[in-house]
Amino acid sequence: MTHQRTVPAELPSCPVETTLTLIGNKWVVLVLRDLADGALRFSQLQRSIGGISQKVLTQQLRAMEANGLVTRTVYAEVPPRVEYALTELGHSLKPVLDAMREWGEGYKKHVAG
Repeated sequence: MTHQRTVPAELPSCPVETTLTLIGNKWVVLVLRDLADGALRFSQLQRSIGGISQKVLTQQLRAMEANGLVTRTVYAEVPPRVEYALTELGHSLKPVLDAMREWGEGYKKHVAG
């Protein structure tokens, strides 16, 4: 099943706000983190993220696919196999995730220290 891109019709004028509109919740960021190293099946993603319901993960993946961040590939096998992977646009967020990781590491040292 192919979903049409449903990027918000009017994106905010502020680039930071635009970014937050697309990736501004913890589940999207964790999906991006876990798909950064390659394609995963739904169950692998759910296990890797932890604490996310099937319904919420499905909603997040559909939104990310609609926004052009993730692709969904269905393989004609029995049983059917579905994999999710980052698009080029999704991969372009890697520096943002790297910066978040570095900041988080620094923050943890700061509060521990």
